Amino acid sequence: MKSIVPSLIAVTLGASFATQAATPPDTLVIAQSIDDSSSFDPAQGFELTSMQAFTNIYQRLVQSDPGNPVDLKPTLATSWQAAGDNRSLIFALRDNAKFSSGNPVRPEDVIFSLSRVVKLNLDPSFILTQMGWTKDNVDAQLKKIDDQHVQVSWTADISPTFVLSLLSAPVASIVDEKTVMANQQKNDLGNQWLGAHSAGSGPYQIRKFIPHEVVLLAANPTSPAGAPKLKNILIKNVPEPAARRLLLEQGDADIARNLGADQMAALKDKAGVKPMAIPMASLYYIQFNIDASPALKNPALWEASRYLFDYHGIADDLLKGQFQVHQAFLPEGFLGALNDNPYKYDPEKAKAILQKAGLTNVSFKLSVSNQPPYLDIAQALQASFAKGGIKVELIPGLSTEVSTSVKAHKYEATLNAWGADYFDPNTNAAAFAYNPEDGSKTLAWRSNWHIPELSKQTLAATAVSDNAKRIEMYQSMQREVQKNSPYVVGLQARNLIALRANLKGYVQGINPDMVYYNQVSK
Repeated sequence: MKSIVPSLIAVTLGASFATQAATPPDTLVIAQSIDDSSSFDPAQGFELTSMQAFTNIYQRLVQSDPGNPVDLKPTLATSWQAAGDNRSLIFALRDNAKFSSGNPVRPEDVIFSLSRVVKLNLDPSFILTQMGWTKDNVDAQLKKIDDQHVQVSWTADISPTFVLSLLSAPVASIVDEKTVMANQQKNDLGNQWLGAHSAGSGPYQIRKFIPHEVVLLAANPTSPAGAPKLKNILIKNVPEPAARRLLLEQGDADIARNLGADQMAALKDKAGVKPMAIPMASLYYIQFNIDASPALKNPALWEASRYLFDYHGIADDLLKGQFQVHQAFLPEGFLGALNDNPYKYDPEKAKAILQKAGLTNVSFKLSVSNQPPYLDIAQALQASFAKGGIKVELIPGLSTEVSTSVKAHKYEATLNAWGADYFDPNTNAAAFAYNPEDGSKTLAWRSNWHIPELSKQTLAATAVSDNAKRIEMYQSMQREVQKNSPYVVGLQARNLIALRANLKGYVQGINPDMVYYNQVSK
């Protein structure tokens, strides 16, 4: 089988340059940029390419239902029950579940997988350490009951409902301890090896990864998820959106990802192609540093700004479908998200609000990434705010420079984007509505916005198990932030992709990891 891998890559890559070529019938060929991928270890990978792969090569104890993401379904676990003081869950593991290596999925693998995340302490580890886990105590929180049961405990004051959400995140993927440790180097718990290999039970496994060139996934027919319908997934690095569109149009790719408005317009009426705009959990917003000037501290400025954001002009006219209007801190598709949009562009109303507050000759500097779509949106905001009498000076810079200045409080206002780290409303509430005053660099902290009551509500919501009550709490917090905060949330991004019309069974959800290849057929 090994000899097939290079030839498959060569044949498929070669087809990219042929006119009207067809992709292999047993292989899904995807054109996208994979330059962001640094590691396919679920304890480390936090980039888009890695996240899109994790659900296809690994499984977790519980995962979102592809058809209804807020509904968590047992995956490698068949059931769970609370134990003791409501700070433990006992999971029953699926009978006869095996990794792609053929090794059985054991309680020891669950314990190893979760504890190594905390011990490695890489970027995504904060998701699991919200349970109160540390390098020193995590081993005591994970216990094998018998060959089919494992107990997961936590010390933080959070509910089992919230814990299940955390355990559904990609970082909680279950890896094959025996295979990983056989490839350990210098006590790294297999981190270097897993950067370019896989040891999971998902419907696919990594067959080949060539950085900046290609990722090849091969079917894992013995997966507990069931054998996938296609034998191979070939993800080719195509940095330019225009080139991705051309490959799709010619039939050299089955899916083209991360297209722009121009590419989508060009594909609109093309035969054999299906363009799609899928909402993403990525919000674009203005944020004020309220200690930067008296005007920026005035809630009247915050309110007026809500009427100076040209929501539909940017989403529909300027960026032509890349965004949808969304004005709350939970993205559409999340539990408890507010999807009503009470504000509209109204410069005259903004002027009246400023006049009533005695604010005249208002101006501020807006720090923004010099990359599209940030700079495009910022320029539109500069024009729309000017019609309300507010002068906005744009300060473009590298994304890293803007981020550093905002975290150091060296800015007046910024246009930025916030993406969900895991599929639970706390991921955004803990950013927009939480400032623990302990130096945690939440968005509220970056705004110098002191909100002890909202912070208490955010913490309290993580301790609630009843979803109806959680929805009520998160909607209340969203309304408060929407009405009176130093943020103007205006847009939710859409993922612009296009498929060949002969593809069936492709599913993609709101979070980066919600990409499902196992039911795809041609």
